[in-house]
Amino acid sequence: MGIAETADEQLSIGEVAERTGLSVHALRFYEREGLLVGPVRRTSGGRRRYTAFDVDWLLICVKLRESGMPLADLKQFAELVRQGPGNEAERLELLDAHRQRVDAQIRALEECRSVIAWKVGVYAEHLVRGEAGGLWDPTA
Repeated sequence: MGIAETADEQLSIGEVAERTGLSVHALRFYEREGLLVGPVRRTSGGRRRYTAFDVDWLLICVKLRESGMPLADLKQFAELVRQGPGNEAERLELLDAHRQRVDAQIRALEECRSVIAWKVGVYAEHLVRGEAGGLWDPTA
C-alpha cells in the first residue's frame, strides 16, 4: 500500500498537497498538463478527490522532476502509462535515458565537490598555520 491509508481513501487537493509537498497550484498544473495517469475524480460540488494511487504517482513525478526530468519527458511517461500494457520498452528507454543524465550530473557534482574539498583544505591549513593572509589576493 502507498502513502494513503486505504486504496479507497478519497483525499482533497489540500491533503494531497500536504502528502506530496506540491502546492495546490502545482497539483492543478499537473492535472492541466496531463501529468496524472487517470482523471481526477470530482465531488458533486466539483471539488477534486484524489486516491492513494494518485498520491503514489505524484510522489514519483516529484522525484523525476527534482532529478531534472524535462516536463516533456514526464508528459510522455505519463501518456505511456495511461496507454497501459504493451509499451514497457518505451517506458524503460525513457527512464534509462533520464537515469543516464542523472548519473552524469552526479559525476559532475562529485568533481565539483572534490575541487571544493581541496580548496577548503588549503584554506584550513593556512589558517591553522596563521598564513592565510594574501591567499588569492587580487591586490597583491
